[in-house]
Amino acid sequence: MENIMENNLNYIGFSALGAGIAVLGAGFGIGKIGGNAMEAIARQPEAANKIQTAMIISAALLEGASLFGIVTALLAVLK
Repeated sequence: MENIMENNLNYIGFSALGAGIAVLGAGFGIGKIGGNAMEAIARQPEAANKIQTAMIISAALLEGASLFGIVTALLAVLK
């Protein structure tokens, strides 16, 4: 019985680790997108609307991919 419990806890632990890595990757990615967009707007203020639109679309796609990673990691517990 203890061995089964340990295996379940291992799955939960690895699942949490995978979800955490997905969240960290998304945070760094969105930060990089935002930072680069601000630099681009500072260089060309007249293109701010186009840059902002591209930034929002990129951030949304990255957010969706990270959510997929989090769900996949958490579904690993159900195996």
